[in-house]
Amino acid sequence: MTLVKPDYYASNGEDLFDRFEKGLLPDPNQVRGFYKGNVIKYLTRYQDKNGIEDLEKAETYLDRLIVFEQKSTP
Repeated sequence: MTLVKPDYYASNGEDLFDRFEKGLLPDPNQVRGFYKGNVIKYLTRYQDKNGIEDLEKAETYLDRLIVFEQKSTP
């Protein structure tokens, strides 16, 4: 897994992804939608914009979605 995580993803030292999952986005479906939307965004633009970097970002969001779903499944 390639983690693309620039400094601006953190707020007050806390990872923004973790903040979404801890309640910044109150509905788990909002978290899912955020991750899925970003996967789609980066996959559809990679050839015209940032190439491999966008594929790595899509991978980061997909990996986060997988972990989120694993934690959500009883």
